[in-house]
Amino acid sequence: MDKKIAVIRGDGIGPEVVNEAIKVLDKVAGICGHRFEYTDLLMGGCSIDAYGVPLTDETIAACKASDAVLMGSIGGNTSTSPWYRLPADKRPEAGLLRLRKSLGLFANLRPAMLYKELYRACPLREDIAEKGFDMLIMRELTGGLYFGARHTEEVGGVMTATDTLTYNENEIRRIAVKAFDIAIKRRKKVTSVDKANVLDSSRLWRKIVDEVAGDYPDVSYEHMLVDNCAMQLVKDPAQFDVVLTENMFGDILSDEASMITGSIGMLSSASLNETRFGLYEPSGGSAPDIAGQNIANPIATILSAAMMLRFSFDMDREADMIENAVSKALAGGYRTGDIMSEGMTRCSTSDMGDIIAKFCG
Repeated sequence: MDKKIAVIRGDGIGPEVVNEAIKVLDKVAGICGHRFEYTDLLMGGCSIDAYGVPLTDETIAACKASDAVLMGSIGGNTSTSPWYRLPADKRPEAGLLRLRKSLGLFANLRPAMLYKELYRACPLREDIAEKGFDMLIMRELTGGLYFGARHTEEVGGVMTATDTLTYNENEIRRIAVKAFDIAIKRRKKVTSVDKANVLDSSRLWRKIVDEVAGDYPDVSYEHMLVDNCAMQLVKDPAQFDVVLTENMFGDILSDEASMITGSIGMLSSASLNETRFGLYEPSGGSAPDIAGQNIANPIATILSAAMMLRFSFDMDREADMIENAVSKALAGGYRTGDIMSEGMTRCSTSDMGDIIAKFCG
């Protein structure tokens, strides 16, 4: 099978970790008789340097002409980089928001799994970490507070900022359907997170999720307030399977979930539209402080590539090969610096890519 993959290596450590994901993809393609064609594109800070804008119309068009997008993190040091002296709509992250909107990527999937080999790296109490956890946070990505109308003005002599949180029933329904569809293939449980005791948008969210749940009698579900969910993630993360929530809550909760895995360098993500098209990227940042040192953890990006095979290309066997290879690498004691512990073998970025590719064979 031939597939066209748009590749946005991004900024900081992005090119390093994306290179390792491509290395693993090529190994799997060779074994299984596929051919992946890569188109290199710029977005973020590197695009600002080259074109003066974080995302060009040409890059959007090239992404749309591909079967999926594989991406590294974008951006730089917000305190020192000249990119962050530009207007907000010209900064690296503005390119990502525009790309998500242009491609219709409304569903963000962020798995958070604690590998048994890494439970000592988990910051939670040992008896909690030993239970392990395997959850998927389903975040609505193109609505809510981040995309609502906003303005800053002087009101009665006082500077006043307004951000608008808006959701309609169709936006809520389509993300809820995605969550329940995926829950069927997992442990058949959905936890819908909102702030329905305060927000009208959350009360509508809860109403629509109740309606969608009626079409999935085999999936158990519950509603949970966002503040309680934040507490439960550190008290008993094993209780969660699929966590469904809106844009801002999902942004915060997925970052919290990523850190209890032991390292954000382990967290993959997928952003999907209403077809099989998706954008796949690590959940962590561009880490400019370690860029170019060949010490970043590429596992999140490699696992994102596995998600691409599974969700966009319907290659479950090939995705399993990569995920199993990651497990074998960890079981073999191979570690990058962020997950290193006594008695393990320290690896560089490229070493880890080589080892995982070898275990795919």
